[in-house]
Amino acid sequence: MKELLLSELKLPQINFINALSLLESELSISSPSEFEQGIKQLEELVSLCQGVIETIEDPLDKADRLIQCLYVDQLLLDNVVAFYPVVSHQLNAALSFRSIAPVLKSIILMHVIRRCGFTCEAVFVPDELMLRLICDDEFAIIFNVIDGKPINWYELEDRVDNIEQVNEPITLTIFSDDKLLLQYLVSLKSALIREVKFDLALKCVNLILALSPEDPYHRRDRGFLLQQLDCYKVAFDDYQYFVDQCPKDPAAKILEQQLQKINQIDTVLH
Repeated sequence: MKELLLSELKLPQINFINALSLLESELSISSPSEFEQGIKQLEELVSLCQGVIETIEDPLDKADRLIQCLYVDQLLLDNVVAFYPVVSHQLNAALSFRSIAPVLKSIILMHVIRRCGFTCEAVFVPDELMLRLICDDEFAIIFNVIDGKPINWYELEDRVDNIEQVNEPITLTIFSDDKLLLQYLVSLKSALIREVKFDLALKCVNLILALSPEDPYHRRDRGFLLQQLDCYKVAFDDYQYFVDQCPKDPAAKILEQQLQKINQIDTVLH
């Protein structure tokens, strides 16, 4: 299963539904029947949106109506919350209760919008992830994933200028589909850790590291999870890797103390 999942996640063009199905199965966060119900809800959402916009000819008007349908008619409008639980990362539960982690909502929206005939991609607008719906050769709408609010040109220019401080054309970093799914895993990992589901979180971080093996921060998180599961030797290696790669990070000094404790435990065990 893991090999099939990794091959799916590394494809240039990812089928989001297949990927989510494999992820939820691999990480045991929902049953196959629950995911099938989630797909049914998603397909109903696609059909409804297609019906709402089918008689609209102007691309910009069609895009505006589609976003309104999703956020107002279908109640996807939300407020920012501090933490998103594991259930908000499960397709069926998230759609049923309209409580959706932002990165999963991005995936759902991109799937629906693309099925409605538009090009849609995730872009990084300092300092958040947004979606860009391309209406035609002239117009595109960039909007906030959580509340559907579009960003106007002046605000976009101001945000980018504050970062770049140069007189160059505005460029936005595009999140490829595989990178977006990686962000989904990172968000899910955090939720699993908060809910003290360390065994599932470890499976999640191992998938992340299979896709991004040199990331010291995910190695640090794996070290933490391994330590909670009493796997001290491997935790030591991950902590040491983080300290070596990020010696100036404030967490490095704390982890050096953890390394000393793990060394003491290892000495006692042997």
